[in-house]
Amino acid sequence: MATDTMTDVFEEHRSVLMGVAYRMLGRVADAEDVVQEAWLRWSESDHEQVREPRAFLVRVTTRLAIDRLRHLQSRREAYVGPWLPEPYVTDLGSSVPDTAERAVLADSVSLAVLVVLESLSPLERAVFVLREAFGFPFAEIAVTLDRSEAAVRQLAGRARKHVDEGRPRYKVDPAERRDLTERFLAAATEGDLDGLMSLLAPDVRLVGDAGGKSKAPLRVLESADKVGRFLHSTAGKVAAEARELEVRFIQANGAECLFILVDGRPDSVFRLDVADGLIQDVYIVRNPDKLVSLVP
Repeated sequence: MATDTMTDVFEEHRSVLMGVAYRMLGRVADAEDVVQEAWLRWSESDHEQVREPRAFLVRVTTRLAIDRLRHLQSRREAYVGPWLPEPYVTDLGSSVPDTAERAVLADSVSLAVLVVLESLSPLERAVFVLREAFGFPFAEIAVTLDRSEAAVRQLAGRARKHVDEGRPRYKVDPAERRDLTERFLAAATEGDLDGLMSLLAPDVRLVGDAGGKSKAPLRVLESADKVGRFLHSTAGKVAAEARELEVRFIQANGAECLFILVDGRPDSVFRLDVADGLIQDVYIVRNPDKLVSLVP
């Protein structure tokens, strides 16, 4: 196979490979490393023996991601405070025209689902990602993981049950999320505690990830009072200390999020999960290592 053709084939499937690797690892940099290693394996392979390049590349990427995930899991056990995936910029509307398929992909890359995936074994996670997010047949997944189809079906059943038990019980309407996010932003920037509290569900949860490198709660906050007062206090401190504050709306992990820059530097990403006209969950990523990929 000519070099140009070899590169074109790989680039044709790069987005799928990146999607698999990110859902497996939850870190953009780690996913990019895995995809780069897959490219090296592809460039060194005997292409005459590869009948289905997509299947070959997904198989290589998945196996590499499993190996890296096993290595990362020991490091995450020592992580300071709650762990959240690195925000991953997604524009599914332009790349995935089918509405139903777009909804499945958005759900599988959501912060809530990725957090649940952390509790799965590497093999369970691989099966869930390949089957639920990308719709690969069980027979193909079995070849990828070098397991019997019966074993893969068992892994899929356990993974699906665990994810269903851990994921939010509500469906988020994008228009409702945008409206509440705008009202949330206005209340926070204006220091309106009552307005902020009015947007929060009574049992709202706040999960903050700073990795010990920035300020965020070391435990999950629960209740409107605790979450509202924390957000009000934090917004006030940032506004008082910042010379320049910029807020951008970005599409990350299948949903609209707030990207906050303070004095030109990435500070945090906020994602709100909403239902019944109220904010149910607040996710905040403040670990600076997880914000690097958001700045060109």
